[in-house]
Amino acid sequence: MSLPSLWLRCETKAFEKRAALTPTTAKRLLDAGFGIFVERDQQRIFNDSEYEAVGCVMVDNNSWPTAPADATILGLKELEESTDPLPHTHIYFGHCYKQQAGWTLLLSRFQRGNGTLYDLEFLTHPNGRRVAAFGFYAGYTGAAIGALAFAAQRRGEKLGLLRPFQNEDELVSTVKGQLGGSGRGVRALVIGALGRCGGGAIDLLRKIGLDEDDIVKWDMQETAKGGPFPEILDVDIFVNCIHLNSQIPSFVNRDQIIASGVNRRLSVIVDVSCDTTNPFNPIPIYNINTTLSHPTVPVDVGPGNPPLSVVSIDHLPTLLPREASEQFSADLLPSLLEYPGSRVWSDAKSTFREKMAEASRVGAD
Repeated sequence: MSLPSLWLRCETKAFEKRAALTPTTAKRLLDAGFGIFVERDQQRIFNDSEYEAVGCVMVDNNSWPTAPADATILGLKELEESTDPLPHTHIYFGHCYKQQAGWTLLLSRFQRGNGTLYDLEFLTHPNGRRVAAFGFYAGYTGAAIGALAFAAQRRGEKLGLLRPFQNEDELVSTVKGQLGGSGRGVRALVIGALGRCGGGAIDLLRKIGLDEDDIVKWDMQETAKGGPFPEILDVDIFVNCIHLNSQIPSFVNRDQIIASGVNRRLSVIVDVSCDTTNPFNPIPIYNINTTLSHPTVPVDVGPGNPPLSVVSIDHLPTLLPREASEQFSADLLPSLLEYPGSRVWSDAKSTFREKMAEASRVGAD
């Protein structure tokens, strides 16, 4: 029996330069007998020639809707908005399993097209650990943007357009430069510190020069009592790195912020988890996703109080697109090599069917 064909689609989200499949991992799949089709894309960090060099079949940009019915469409970020049915099998971050905005509309497209979604966020090993995640670089780049936003706010400015960095060294040197040469004296709190995302945030904070005592590391033990937490107001930067599965008490809220008045130290919140439209969002002080062109949104803190801004970018790792893509794709590769026959994929299909049924019930109400 021949192995499936994977069709790497272009990413239409602005500034998104990452790829779910890199030339390195594409070569491994080709060698194993998979068919690999790659849409031409000038936005992607990897040049078309890099894919051609390893033997991928190059196809037109954004041509996946007319791909053969048996091709599996592989991507990262959301599809362009549409009501068209989706007949293919797709692998990408659907952002529709936690009742985010538009979740029923998207799942109805799969239902009407008889397609399937293998959501990358919900690909898990039997022990429950995610197969692949951008967590480390999400935390790493999120903490970096938080430091840049803090530096800008300290100068009385607002952080402007961000562009992807060539590598980690360039990012770290840029952040340190904006902080006057070092992050020493800045105090930061990371919630979710024991996870991949929190580990990335802590690594960045260390590299830009924060003293170890000024990196406050919290995880489930520290948050078990339930928020809101006054300690959050006593740091310069708060980085939220939790993976939200259910409703929890808010970590911080607007009443608490306003009540703190001029005594609040907190200047920047980085919501790496970015559950902006999730009804259980534990940081209910903002309601929009920010972007690389407009990285922060101000919070209403009451008259006369020091400013506070939120970073809520849902594709942070694209600031380091090559490194982040290589790590993610390498983690995904073992499961792709077993596609679609392993338990990872059968479990993911079961989750998809459960969410489809849930969406149908909501639509019927």
